[in-house]
Amino acid sequence: MSGGKRAGAWAVSAASSAQLMLKKNPTRKLNGKGFRFAVVASRYNAKFVDYMTRAAVDYLRDSGATRVEVFRVPGAFEIPVVVGKLIKRETQPYHAVICLGLLIRGETTHAEHIGMAVTESLARAQVRHGVPLIHEVLVVANESQAVARCLDPKKNRGVEAAQTAVSMARLMATLPQ
Repeated sequence: MSGGKRAGAWAVSAASSAQLMLKKNPTRKLNGKGFRFAVVASRYNAKFVDYMTRAAVDYLRDSGATRVEVFRVPGAFEIPVVVGKLIKRETQPYHAVICLGLLIRGETTHAEHIGMAVTESLARAQVRHGVPLIHEVLVVANESQAVARCLDPKKNRGVEAAQTAVSMARLMATLPQ
């Protein structure tokens, strides 16, 4: 099979994956009572990230979360360093931290590099410290993808992140220390 055919097959798979990933959020509310959450959100691409942040915070508060705190950082690359400080907190530690940001691909590979660095940092930190870090630092191809994932209330990735945070906090509470 030539490289061109593989690339074509991959493109079809990627397109199918994209359709599968952009589903409506479930409407059920999980009980977040007794849990503490932090949201670390980028100011870059604020038009989109602000909407995800509001949706996540609203969901967490509606779930009955004991505490929800929001920390804003300049860009997505700064999210891991703030998360690193937050998950080391010894008094009233967070049960989960939601990480929100949006990178729109341009003419260079800069967005991919930032996205990969954030992903790798968050993955290492959550395993090392045993605190769920909910990764919704999105890398999208264009503004219409950003609109679909951030501004559509039925598909808002901030809501999805909050649902995952509550679900993980509840699960972690049942696991042996």
